[in-house]
Amino acid sequence: MEKVHEECGVFGVYSKTPDNLALLTYYALYALQHRGQESAGIVVNDDGVFRYEKGEGLVSEVFASDRLSDLGRGNIAVGHVRYATTGAKLMQNIQPLLVNHHKGRMALCHNGNLSNSFELRKKLEERGAIFHTTTDSEVISYTIVQQRLKHGSIESAVSAAMDMIEGAYSLVISSPQKLIAVRDPHGFRPLCYGTTGDGKIVFASESCALDAIGATLVRDLLPGEMAIADSDGIRFDTTHCCSVDKRFCVFEYIYFARPDSIIDGASVSLCRKTAGRYLAQEHPVDADIVIGVPDSGLEAAIGYAQESGIPYAIGFTKNKYIARTFIAPGQEDREAGVGIKLNPIREVVRNKRVVLIDDSIVRGTTCRRIARLLWQAGAKEIHMRVSAPPFIRPCYYGTDIDSADVLIANRMSVGEIAKEIGVTSLGYLSVDKVRLLTGKDTGFCTACFGGEYPTAIPSTSTKDRFERKLSERVNDDE
Repeated sequence: MEKVHEECGVFGVYSKTPDNLALLTYYALYALQHRGQESAGIVVNDDGVFRYEKGEGLVSEVFASDRLSDLGRGNIAVGHVRYATTGAKLMQNIQPLLVNHHKGRMALCHNGNLSNSFELRKKLEERGAIFHTTTDSEVISYTIVQQRLKHGSIESAVSAAMDMIEGAYSLVISSPQKLIAVRDPHGFRPLCYGTTGDGKIVFASESCALDAIGATLVRDLLPGEMAIADSDGIRFDTTHCCSVDKRFCVFEYIYFARPDSIIDGASVSLCRKTAGRYLAQEHPVDADIVIGVPDSGLEAAIGYAQESGIPYAIGFTKNKYIARTFIAPGQEDREAGVGIKLNPIREVVRNKRVVLIDDSIVRGTTCRRIARLLWQAGAKEIHMRVSAPPFIRPCYYGTDIDSADVLIANRMSVGEIAKEIGVTSLGYLSVDKVRLLTGKDTGFCTACFGGEYPTAIPSTSTKDRFERKLSERVNDDE
């Protein structure tokens, strides 16, 4: 649907003894499927021998049981599900990325978006680097490899690369003997680690992936922290911790993450209910029922109902056999999918003053169609409440909005938006309240709501910047 879009989910596991890590990774990626449905990949490392399987589509479509068996047993495995915010939907862009270099081999998975990838890639190309993808993740891999040739260990190379790359990156990296997990110094994206009952060490974008494989969550990596898992166990490097202020993406709590996940010690489900409670305090209204737009609007709707005393109701039936329609490549396809995916329950909304809760408004097209469905179902009034502030500026850290031109809140006032999307009234959660979703000021990034950008604004930020760069070069050669 018309939503803010997030990039990817990553997973990594280390086992002291060879095991069927491909199947374990498969289950974990299933739990992270909501973070990306364009492609998926798994690499299994058996004492330096890397075997992989990756392809376009959902996890269930990419990995047949016989192919998982072919990956064999190993000590390390890394996996990835992708939604592209840099680089087109191309086979060569599917992760994990595999790199061969003088000192061995490396597999890398990345969640986030670099803000200085264009400049770094240009410098690397000037030094002779040949890129095979159009992603900023390959920029990270080349930067690490260059540093690996200068340093005595993979963790030293990664630490040196962190001095050069800027923006959002949660990484899991397999070298021949080690599994590395890294979270950028601002902590834009989540990354946690845990252990299994038989001693495996696991890293994942969200704790729900740990739950899926029976692992126990230990804690989240700190912003700027690096974890190294090898035959000696796990150790941590905090060299880059506390070097800058924390700027976690609040949309992880509002929309991206699964509600059963725990991120930085806070329940995603509870944070969404808290957002709904704050909405009821800031934007009260006389109404008969509160309903939420499935799925991430449901818990905010419950919170609004609890705080306001207005009864909560299930107002929509969702077709569970359609992937998130925002994955559709064109806006026309996204809009056409709304009626297929959601259908109002007429008996619930007919002749009712409805409070409609959703997590965000980006372009305004989808919520206009949802409002139209409710009117057609007989709603008497529609009071829309949004569990995030107005999205008015582009994001350069992994949320797929690279231009303010598409943002309806950048062009219209709240009253104008209400009229445009066809609702009786409209209210957004304030920036002050969104900072308190976890019960304290967590240090959220609020740049997309009009706050300061934590890093320098990139000179080129469009999603297809590397495809365009290649096209321009080809034209120059002609």
